[in-house]
Amino acid sequence: MTQPDFISRSITRLSDTRSDLAECPTWDGRSQTLYWCDILGKQLIARDWASGTETIRALPDVIGSFGLTMDPGTLIVALRDSVGLLDLASGDIAALVSIEADDPRTRLNDGKVGPDGAFWVGTMDDRPDRKPIGALYRIDAGGGCTRVIEEVTVSNGLAWSPDNKTLYHADSRPGRIETWDFDVASGTISNRHPFAQMTNESGRPDGGTMDAEGHYWSAGVSAGVVNRFAPDGTLTETLAMPVPRPTMPCFCGPDLDTLVITSLRPLADAQMLADYPDSGLVFSLSPGVSGLPGHLFRL
Repeated sequence: MTQPDFISRSITRLSDTRSDLAECPTWDGRSQTLYWCDILGKQLIARDWASGTETIRALPDVIGSFGLTMDPGTLIVALRDSVGLLDLASGDIAALVSIEADDPRTRLNDGKVGPDGAFWVGTMDDRPDRKPIGALYRIDAGGGCTRVIEEVTVSNGLAWSPDNKTLYHADSRPGRIETWDFDVASGTISNRHPFAQMTNESGRPDGGTMDAEGHYWSAGVSAGVVNRFAPDGTLTETLAMPVPRPTMPCFCGPDLDTLVITSLRPLADAQMLADYPDSGLVFSLSPGVSGLPGHLFRL
C-alpha cells in the first residue's frame, strides 16, 4: 500500500475565540464572511475576512450545523432536534421541521446545503456508548423531510464532488467514509460505495470538504490530522495539526485558497487539555489548492 505524504505547512491561529466544540466552518463569498459554531457553547461566530472583526450570537440550544441560503440575511440552522431559518438581523428562528424530537438519545450534527438546494443533515447518538441509531436527512424549502441513510452512529463528513454527481458521507465512530451516486435534479442518492476505512491512529473522520481538484479533505479527529483523499479513495496526504482534535476543514477567502480548520477542547482529558492549550481554536493555512463555492438553500 502506498503511504501518504506526511506534509508540514505553516499553520497559524486564525482566531482567538475559543470554543468547547467548534464546528461547521462555512464561507459566504457574498459578504466575505467566515461563519462557524460552538456546538456545546450554543454560539454562532461570524468573522469579517478583511477586518477580522467577529460577532458572536447566542442561540437557544446546541447548534449542530448550519448553511447558507439564497437570502444573505438568513441561515438555515440545525439545533438539537429541529431545523429552522435564522434571521441574522433579529435573531428570530422560524421553525421548519423537527427531527427525532421524541428520542432523547440523539441530536442533530453535521449538515450542509447540497447542490440540489436542500439542507442535508444527520443525527448522532449523543450518549458516550454510541450506537447506530442516527440517520441522514434531506430537508427542502417547504419543510419536507426525507430520511435517506439509516443506522448511522455519528453522521458526519458531508461533501459533494465538483461535478455534483457524488455525495460523500462519513460515520465517525466506526471510521467509515462512503460515497453515493447523487442525482442533483431529484436530490436522491443511490449505489452506496465504500470509500475509506479509518482507525483511531489514522484519523477517524469528522467534518469534510472538497477541493477543486476533486480531492476529499477529512478532519481526523482521533489523530490530530487532516487527511486528503484522491477521488478513488487513496489517502494521498496527511496534514499534522497543532491540536489533537481537529473537527472540520473549509476552504475560504476571496479566492477560496485558504484552508481553515476548527477544533474541539478535550474536556474529558485533563492532561491533553493542559498539553494543548490552543484546543478549541480555529486555524488556517495555505494548502496549495483551491476549494469550491458553497451551495445555497432554496427558500
